[in-house]
Amino acid sequence: MTAWLTVLGIGEEGVEALSPASRALITNAELLVGGARHLGLASTLPSTAIRIPWRTPLADTFPEIERWRGQRVVVLATGDPLCYGIGNKLLRHFALPELRLIPAPSAFSLAGARLGWDSADVDRITLHGRPLEGLRRHLAPNAKLIVLAADGSTPAAAAKLLVGAGYGESRISVFEHMGGPAERRVDGTASTWSEARTADLNTLAIHCVAGPRAKRYRGAPGLPDRAFETDGLLTKREVRAVTISLLAPHPGALLWDVGAGSGSVAIEWLLQEPRAEAIAIEREAERVALIARNAEALGTPELEIEQGEAPEVFDGLPDPDAIFIGGGLSEPSLIETCYERLKPGGRLVANAVTLEGEATLVRARQRFGGTLTRIDIARAEPLGPFAAWRPHLPVTQYAVTKEWP
Repeated sequence: MTAWLTVLGIGEEGVEALSPASRALITNAELLVGGARHLGLASTLPSTAIRIPWRTPLADTFPEIERWRGQRVVVLATGDPLCYGIGNKLLRHFALPELRLIPAPSAFSLAGARLGWDSADVDRITLHGRPLEGLRRHLAPNAKLIVLAADGSTPAAAAKLLVGAGYGESRISVFEHMGGPAERRVDGTASTWSEARTADLNTLAIHCVAGPRAKRYRGAPGLPDRAFETDGLLTKREVRAVTISLLAPHPGALLWDVGAGSGSVAIEWLLQEPRAEAIAIEREAERVALIARNAEALGTPELEIEQGEAPEVFDGLPDPDAIFIGGGLSEPSLIETCYERLKPGGRLVANAVTLEGEATLVRARQRFGGTLTRIDIARAEPLGPFAAWRPHLPVTQYAVTKEWP
């Protein structure tokens, strides 16, 4: 298959920075596609190409591009088309052999070069079309973040978020229109940030400095119980850490958190692997709202929440790679339905604190195999002028990996 669709990265410096071969692709194109800014940058080159600006949503433009299949089509992109760019979307619609991808330096590499930051030490984040709260999951002492801003209000909003999370002394650099004649840099700290608005085209660099009350969102599983708002239905920290380790999140994996309660397991699953996905399943409306508040507060606003009764609510949901059952074991067919919907090679973990729930897990082990573990936790707490062990309810934990057919 011959590549007919070129995705060409272009920076703020315009076509003058492109190689002669790349400029020739624009000059000889029969169809040029891009944003108004990109098409404007390319207007200095002679070309008889039809020009099409992106529609909203972007995917509405793809059928028109497809009508030009086999002809000379150039899509203009910002920087690296495969770094949070249009290249990823085009690859979902067109086969790789049809595309020729030519990257320019990305905003991440440009900002890193200006700061002297090794790209291997940096978390790269985009807030284009994504909630600002997603920034929280990346906060940690001494973390270096480079963030593609949603618009000119992002730096001020990010500074406010940092202060609220205990990272007020974090150093912030904002780069506007990098690589072009209008490039500008603004430096400051989160607690004293005074720029109410910057240029809409900006990239934000943050060197996190943690204060004495800084919140921790990342690292080993097992956030403190106090990190979650709860009505009492919460998988405790130690049990949660073991649960997440057994569920083993990985890129692209989908978790069902059944009987999600406070949503703690689904949230920690996403914190451990930002490229994973999770659906929190909960029947109580008050807890659904509580899960949503926890997800936003802890930096996982993308958590999907389904309200309904399990297992009926499973209809229409995509099959998961992992399932955690934290509630609802009294439903006779719940474990069987979950195991049936689990993908081959997927992991199912269920916790029980009642004798009836434990009996259900024993039967599941007899039918599907797997392991049973008893987890007893006691914490030292005050007892008058002394301290004593205060035991929690013991937890019976069932874990099984679904066999391949």
